[in-house]
Amino acid sequence: MREAPQPLIYLDTHVVAWLYAGATRKLSPLAKREIDRGELRIAPIVQLELEYLFELRRVRERAAPVLATLAEQMGLQLCDRNPAHVVARACELSWTRDVFDRMIVAQASINADILLTADDAIRDHYPKARW
Repeated sequence: MREAPQPLIYLDTHVVAWLYAGATRKLSPLAKREIDRGELRIAPIVQLELEYLFELRRVRERAAPVLATLAEQMGLQLCDRNPAHVVARACELSWTRDVFDRMIVAQASINADILLTADDAIRDHYPKARW
């Protein structure tokens, strides 16, 4: 009998930053369970947002080493979906002006994958957002 494939679990930017910083106490119990059971993905724009946060001095490390470390430690992967499809989906998400949130939700929503986020607005508007 074949094992069921692991679900794809997308991570919002703050979740990636917390995991890298070892701040797992900030994760909900459900988020911890989902991280343990799923195949972890991020939208490519998470890399840009992490770099942006570094430039603003809101995180201490550049995006590339953060993602490389989490790839090695947890198997985190950058999603390779067609950017044109992601942008088209993001154009439909008029509930926010935050381009990062639009692209992250769009990436996860194309196949109705789970998105782990503590962001209330995202959880209010994307049915597969979890926390």
